[in-house]
Amino acid sequence: MGLLDIVPTGVITGDNVKKLFDYAQEHKFAIPAINCTSSSTVNAALEAARDQKTPLIIQFSNGGAAFYAGKGIANKNQQASILGSIAGAYHVRAVAKHYGIPVVLHSDHCARELLPWLDGMLAADEAYFKEHGEPLFSSHMIDLSADPKDENIAITKKYFERCAPMKLWLEMEIGITGGEEDGVDNEAADKEALYTPSEDVYEVYEALAPVAPYFSIAAAFGNVHGVYKPGNVVLRPELLEQHQKFVKEKINSKKDHPLYLVFHGGSGSTTDEITTAVGYGVVKMNVDTDTQYAYLTGVRDFILENKDRLMQQVGDLSKGPEDSTPNKKFYDPRTWIRNGEKTMYERVQQANSNLGNVNQL
Repeated sequence: MGLLDIVPTGVITGDNVKKLFDYAQEHKFAIPAINCTSSSTVNAALEAARDQKTPLIIQFSNGGAAFYAGKGIANKNQQASILGSIAGAYHVRAVAKHYGIPVVLHSDHCARELLPWLDGMLAADEAYFKEHGEPLFSSHMIDLSADPKDENIAITKKYFERCAPMKLWLEMEIGITGGEEDGVDNEAADKEALYTPSEDVYEVYEALAPVAPYFSIAAAFGNVHGVYKPGNVVLRPELLEQHQKFVKEKINSKKDHPLYLVFHGGSGSTTDEITTAVGYGVVKMNVDTDTQYAYLTGVRDFILENKDRLMQQVGDLSKGPEDSTPNKKFYDPRTWIRNGEKTMYERVQQANSNLGNVNQL
């Protein structure tokens, strides 16, 4: 029996998201969450997952969503980010089913100052739910990890109570992911805050579990956004197993992994670190920095290889001024953008392989 015997293709929501994560834990794999900034990056990720026969998570960050809407639109009161997230969601919904894979549609880190963005997306979810019986998105992330723990949990619970009637999944962060991503800067964070105690994780579970089962926890175990030289980042994935054992004992669970855990700052991690984290019940790993660079390499290499054709509309500079062949097939955006999609495709497939997420359908 494969995954498609359990969940449908296209964007999945509610119980189907839970079934996907349960299946992932049972079969010891996790799903990459690919940050996307355009229809091109969405399509590259979907194509890669389709060809490996895997589920996929497409997610939009606050800044990525604003870019999706267009840099010409002002982002006062998060309007561009709201608009871009919704536009991206409708694009994913329009095409995902045609790739023949299950897709979780997610929004990434929402810090306190970005809550109007989350409010706007939830309003769109509620409107879509009223018409279709399911939310527009599959899930959202609220990240109040920089706030005092009690405030983080209380505000998260309030938002989760709004999500629960729609069976809308909510991811939350307890403990801080270091580094900087998309304007959320934790580079000066206390190193101790990068490692979440099991007691804190249990407090989150205790607050959210009575509301609904549709939630996951990004517990920090030394994670840092971005890619750094070896030795700069000290991951302790064994903490994830401690969290699972602690909560299992507290709630007397029959499951070895009662928590749905998330791996943030996944770019640059070793295969061993990833495999260990997945073995401890991680169901989702964020990938952003590496796929950004992968997309660039395809565009960069094409331009460097064809620079004598790209300096003017007509003629190859290497052949001298007499050459008059047209260069449209070189500078057509469909050519060089496609080269970026191809190299991003390869990096998404690498993430799937690292996570054991291959031939799961």
